[in-house]
Amino acid sequence: MSIFDTLRQNHALEHATVALLKERLGQEARLVGMATGGGFYIYGELPTEMVEEAAREGLHRLRQGEKELAVSAFCGTNMVVAGVLAGLSSLAAIRGSEGLNRVPRAILAALVAVLLSQPLGRLAQKYLTTSSDLSALSIVAVSKMGRGTATRHKVETTSLF
Repeated sequence: MSIFDTLRQNHALEHATVALLKERLGQEARLVGMATGGGFYIYGELPTEMVEEAAREGLHRLRQGEKELAVSAFCGTNMVVAGVLAGLSSLAAIRGSEGLNRVPRAILAALVAVLLSQPLGRLAQKYLTTSSDLSALSIVAVSKMGRGTATRHKVETTSLF
């Protein structure tokens, strides 16, 4: 298994963990996650036991087929897709036009691109940046670093293959 595959799995588990934590704490809870090749981080002032419980439940539920937990509306992938589409569509819209006519065309093209980026960002997550097949992934440890508003938890994972 490649590091890219492991990163996609950790990204899916990170999304599931954040979703479950927000389910317990309320959607207004301020949490941020970041996947790495060796696991993922959850940034937010939380008890370690709560993070570990959510990560283990997320792993279990993804293994049971709840693939929707792997995709998040708040993922950075959505912003990247929106930015790339807005930039490319704006460039295409102003190509060949002159003067002030270029500005409204670029704005309209960017707006349409951002609207289209919502479903495309979710598809990019589903097929490119996450993998909900976690059959070979296991949680090794959960540790807390920092304190107060600088609190983060590292969820360390390993792949059995």
